[in-house]
Amino acid sequence: MRPRRSSRTVSAGATAITALAALLALPGATGTARAAEPEQLTIDLATDTGAFHGGASGSLYGIYGDGVPSRNVLEGMHLRTVSTKAQDGPQHPGADALEVLPPFVESGGKDVYIYMTDIYRGFPYQWPGADGPARLADFKEKIKKQVQQALTMGDYKDHVVYVPFNEPEGNMFGTGEWSYDKTSWLSDPQAYFQAWKEVYRLIKGLDPNARIAGPNTSVLYDQVKGFLQYAKANDVVPDVMTWHELSSPAAVRTNVARYRRMEKEVGVGPLPINVNEYGHNYHLSVPGQVVQWVSAIEESKIDADLAYWNIDGNLNDSAVEANKGNGQWWLFNAYGQMSGHTVQVTAPHPNQQYTLQGVATLDEGKRQSRTLFGGKSGDANVVFKNIDPKLFGGTVHATVQEIPWTGQVGDSAQPLRLADRELAVAADGSVTLPMTGMNEMSAYQVVLSPGGNGGVPAEPSVGWRKTYEAESAAYTGGGYSKNGPEGTPSNVGGFATSGAYNVGGLRTGSDGVLAFDVEVPRDGTYDLSTFANSYNLYDRVKEQGPTNVFLRVDGKDPQELRLPLGYKWVVWGHTDTTVKLTAGKHRITLAASDPDLGVTKGDAIIDKIDLSLRDAHVTAPAIYEAEYATLSGARPGYAHPGVSGPGAVPLAKGASATFWVHSPTDGESTVLVDHLGGGRASLSLNGEKLDVPEVGGGKKGTDNVRMFLSAGINKITVTGTSRELILDRLRVAPSSGTLVTKAYEAESGAPTGAAKVTDAYTFASGGKAVTGIGAGKANALTIDVVAERSGRHALTIRYSNAEQAPATHYNPDPIARHADLSVGGGPVRRILFPTTFHFNNFWDLTVPVTLKKGTNRLTFTADELPDFNGDTYNQYDQRSPYAPVIDQVAITPLVQD
Repeated sequence: MRPRRSSRTVSAGATAITALAALLALPGATGTARAAEPEQLTIDLATDTGAFHGGASGSLYGIYGDGVPSRNVLEGMHLRTVSTKAQDGPQHPGADALEVLPPFVESGGKDVYIYMTDIYRGFPYQWPGADGPARLADFKEKIKKQVQQALTMGDYKDHVVYVPFNEPEGNMFGTGEWSYDKTSWLSDPQAYFQAWKEVYRLIKGLDPNARIAGPNTSVLYDQVKGFLQYAKANDVVPDVMTWHELSSPAAVRTNVARYRRMEKEVGVGPLPINVNEYGHNYHLSVPGQVVQWVSAIEESKIDADLAYWNIDGNLNDSAVEANKGNGQWWLFNAYGQMSGHTVQVTAPHPNQQYTLQGVATLDEGKRQSRTLFGGKSGDANVVFKNIDPKLFGGTVHATVQEIPWTGQVGDSAQPLRLADRELAVAADGSVTLPMTGMNEMSAYQVVLSPGGNGGVPAEPSVGWRKTYEAESAAYTGGGYSKNGPEGTPSNVGGFATSGAYNVGGLRTGSDGVLAFDVEVPRDGTYDLSTFANSYNLYDRVKEQGPTNVFLRVDGKDPQELRLPLGYKWVVWGHTDTTVKLTAGKHRITLAASDPDLGVTKGDAIIDKIDLSLRDAHVTAPAIYEAEYATLSGARPGYAHPGVSGPGAVPLAKGASATFWVHSPTDGESTVLVDHLGGGRASLSLNGEKLDVPEVGGGKKGTDNVRMFLSAGINKITVTGTSRELILDRLRVAPSSGTLVTKAYEAESGAPTGAAKVTDAYTFASGGKAVTGIGAGKANALTIDVVAERSGRHALTIRYSNAEQAPATHYNPDPIARHADLSVGGGPVRRILFPTTFHFNNFWDLTVPVTLKKGTNRLTFTADELPDFNGDTYNQYDQRSPYAPVIDQVAITPLVQD
C-alpha cells in the first residue's frame, strides 16, 4: 500500500461548489481532458458490465433484534445479506438468527447466513468432548436443533443459509487447543472433509431445500480447490461459496477471478459467492474508504458483509442509536438506489486502494445514470463518455452530492447538494465535471438525467464551511497530548481520524484550553460541530458519563457542551451547537473549566471542529426529487417544464415513490408535496398509511402536511390513488405549533415493586428518573398520559441503558434492554433500547401508539427472555431482565387533524 496522503485543512464544500457551479453554468463545457488537468475518473456509459447487483450491502452481526436498528434503517440501507450467530448462541448478546430473520426479511433483506459454530462460547470455539469424534458428535446435535428451530419459521426459512463452519483452518480443524485433532486441514484435510460431508448430509436430510455455505475460510486458500474436488466427488458441493476478505478491494477482484478459475478446473458452479467479512476499522464508517470496497464488490457481482470489529446491532458502524445513520449509512442508501446495469469505470490508478475509485450504473428505463466515487483529496475530473442522445438528448442535468464522514457514532443528515446544473453534451458525446477541493474521507454522487426540458435547477444545500484540526489548534494549560497517527493504511486496525491525529487534555482537574483561530466570510449564525470521543468505561468517564467542556467565542458567550461517548477510544461522534460570528477572525475555545459554568468531569479527546454558515442554503427546506426516489410501478418523465430538477414522476393508481427523509430531532415537520396535478395520492410514514387528505388535484400545486418525524431516518411513500398524479418533489422542514407535544416525567408516574425513583443520574430531566423496572412484572412503571384526540401518536421515551456483558475477545458486548409496553391494558408491545454507553447518558426513542381521547395508562414492564424453545435461559448474562432507566415520556399526534 502507498503511504497515506497527508491531510490538510480544506474548505471542501465552498471550493467544490464554487468551481463546479462556475463550470456547469457554461453552455459549451467540453469533455476532453488535457494533460495538465487533474486526475480523471472516466465513466463509459456505452460499456455494459452486467446487471446491478447491490451485493456490498451486507453485514456481519449488524442487527441485534427487531428495532436495533430500526426497520427504517435496515430498509433504507438496502441491506441484502446478514451473517449472524446461531439462535441462542453465547458468542455475543443479541443477533440471534431467528429473531433477526423476520425484521430483516420484512425490511427487504434477501438471506440470513447462520454461523452455526457460534452456538459455542469463545473464539476459538470451545466445543466440548474428550476427542475429535466426541466434539463433532456434540456439534451435530446442536446443528440438528438449529435446523429444527429454523423449520418452525414458515416462509422465513427460505431466507436462511447455513454456515456449518467458520474459519475451520484456524479453529475447529486447526492446530489449537480446541481443534478436532490439532491438525490443520490445510495440510491434512481428511478430518475436515469427512466432517463437512456428515454435517452437509445431516442438514439436507432434515431440510432437503436447505442452502449450505462454505468453507468460510479466513482467506481464499489454494486448498479450496481440493475442497471443491472432494465436494463434487461426494455430492456435497456448497450452495454458496464463502470466504473472508480482510485484505483490500484489489484482493476482492483478484480472488473472485481466481476462485472462478478453480470452479472451471473442477467442473462445478458457477456458485453464488458471499465474502462474508470485508473491511477494517480504518475503513468502516468512512464513505471515501468504503466506496472503494463497494466498487470492487459490485464489479465482481458477489454478495459481501461488512466485518464485525466492534459492537453488534449498529450495522458495522453504519447505524447510530436506533434510528439514525452516519455517513456510511447514506453511502449505502445511495448505492442501494442504483438500478439498471453497471457500466465501465476507469480510475486514474485502477484497482489501487487509497486512490480515487468508483462505481456507476445506467438505467435505460429511467433514463438515468448514477455514479458513486471517492477516496481522494484535492481535485479530479469526472468524465462521462458515450452519452446516448436517444436517452439523454443534447443536454444532461447533473446533480452532484457529497456524503461526508460523520464519525462512527455521529448522526448524518442527507447528502449535501453541491451543484445542480444543466450541461451541453460535447460533440464527442462526453461531459466533464471538475471536482475541486474533495475530501478523501467523503464519497460523492453524480446523478445524470436528460436536460433541456425546462427543469429548474436547485440551489446548493450548503454554503461556506471549513474544518479546523485539533492538532493545529493552540493549547494552554497542563495535561496536553497529541495522539496519533491513528488509523492509516499501515495501521488498518486503528480508527479513522480526520488528519490522523487528535488532542487530549480536557479532563477532570485540568486547566486546559484548546483554542481554534478561525476566520469567517460574513456576519451570521454558524453551525459548529465538535468531533470528540470519551471511552465509556474509562475510569474518569465512568463517574459522570458524557464529558462536559466549555465553549466560548473570543472569551464571551459561554456554552456547556456534552461530548459523545463511544465503546472504545477514538470512536468519533459530534456535538452540535450554533455560534454568532461577525466577518473576520475569531478565537473559539474549548476549556476544562469556566468561571460562570463550572468544571469538566470526565476525559475527552478532540479530533476537529467543523464550522459552516447557517445561511439560506442551509435553512431552506430539504429537497427530495421524485425522479431520484425509489420508484415502484413508475418511471421518471422529463417533459414537464417548470418542475424542480430534471423531471417529475407520473404516479398511476398503485404506483409509488419512496423517499428516505432525515430529521435532526424527534418532532413536527412540514412536508410540502409539490406536484403538477393530474390525480391524487396517499401518504405513508414509516410503513403506516397516514390519516390525512389525499394530496394532488386537477392542477399544479403544493400540499402542506404536518407530521411527526423521528430523529434520523424516515420513510415517506407517496402512492397514486386516482388517475395519474405528476409528482415533482418533497420539501421537508422542521416546524412547530400544530402537533402539540405533552411531556411527562417518569417520576410523576407510579413505580411498583422494586422499581423506584432515583436522583443518581444528574443528566436526567429534572434530575430524576425511574430505575429497577423489570425482573418480574411486579416491578413496573405506569404513567397516565392525556390525548386531546383519538388516533395514532408518537410516543417518545427518554431513556438510558449501559448494561454490558462480559466479552470473550475484542468485541465490546453492550446489551440492548427491552421494555414491554401496554397501552390502556391492551396487548403488550416489546421495544428494544440500544446502549447509550452510560446510565447518565439519555437518548430519545420514538414508537407509534394508538391512544384514545382522554386519559391513557402506559405500563412498562420487563423480564428476562428465555431461549428460543422457552425451556432454557442464557447463562452468560446476555439477556437482561431489566428495562432501561426511564426519564421521561412524551406524546405527540402523528399527523395534523
